[in-house]
Amino acid sequence: MKAIKASVWVAGVLVVAAAISFWERPLSYYGGAIDLCESLRGVESRTAIVAGHRVHYLIEGPVGGPAVVLVHGLGGRAEDWRKLTPYLVKAGYRVYRPELLGYGRSEQPADFSYSVRDEAKVVVGFLDALGLKQVDLGGWSMGGWVVQEVASANPERVRRLMLFDAAGIMEPPTWDTALFTPETPAELDELDALLMPHPPKLPGFVVRDVLRISDQNAWVIHKAVYSMLTGQDTTDALLPQLKMPVLIVWGAEDRLLPLRQAEKIHRLVPQSQLEVIAGCGHLAPGECADQIGPKVVEFVKR
Repeated sequence: MKAIKASVWVAGVLVVAAAISFWERPLSYYGGAIDLCESLRGVESRTAIVAGHRVHYLIEGPVGGPAVVLVHGLGGRAEDWRKLTPYLVKAGYRVYRPELLGYGRSEQPADFSYSVRDEAKVVVGFLDALGLKQVDLGGWSMGGWVVQEVASANPERVRRLMLFDAAGIMEPPTWDTALFTPETPAELDELDALLMPHPPKLPGFVVRDVLRISDQNAWVIHKAVYSMLTGQDTTDALLPQLKMPVLIVWGAEDRLLPLRQAEKIHRLVPQSQLEVIAGCGHLAPGECADQIGPKVVEFVKR
């Protein structure tokens, strides 16, 4: 009987400890649940060395399948693509999701610029490290800017280019860029309203953890945003020079990068295809993957 009581007591302590841990760091549990789900469907977590730095990436799909590389946006990570990649995997593609330097589980070197141009060099170095000679390349938001640079400087490496609510053209933001590193619940609400047409109401303890992580990574975001705001890497002049097929996918209700930017990119790239996703905002590849996935597969299969 004493042994049973002791076991019950230990179990109770463990439950309380787990509850406190979840209360303090809910995003860690959420991320762990995502990692488990991805692992169960065959996603592998790996690391490559690029210019002496550790670059984390996820990989899935049949070995030997045509390569698709997807690059996340500012403050993002490889898991952001988790709802879109199954469509490509089912179609027989080998999908690589690298995390740019400074983001996710990749290294955060203090002496790196975190500029779009230098992150583009990281992507090319990633292709070299994995021996990927030519790929279908996609990028979301800032990642879309990065892949424009990659495709412009290395056209022989990119068979097809996909831009999802992509930054890059010269248009100064009409909102406060400080929202990328929110410090208060009100600022987080403002950022969410820019990203999503109908943002969910987060519990207070989750908001607290989001703000903690925002503060932890703010120095990387600040360097990246500062570089982007200089306008030195804008792609208005590069886009008309692209020769590969280009797919532009945009949320019709994107407030961060309004639809007019997609229309401008479409005009600058004569061979481009524009797909506007009704009811979706800046997070369209995640929120509206069911509408976007078939269009992406159709595009890469041509």
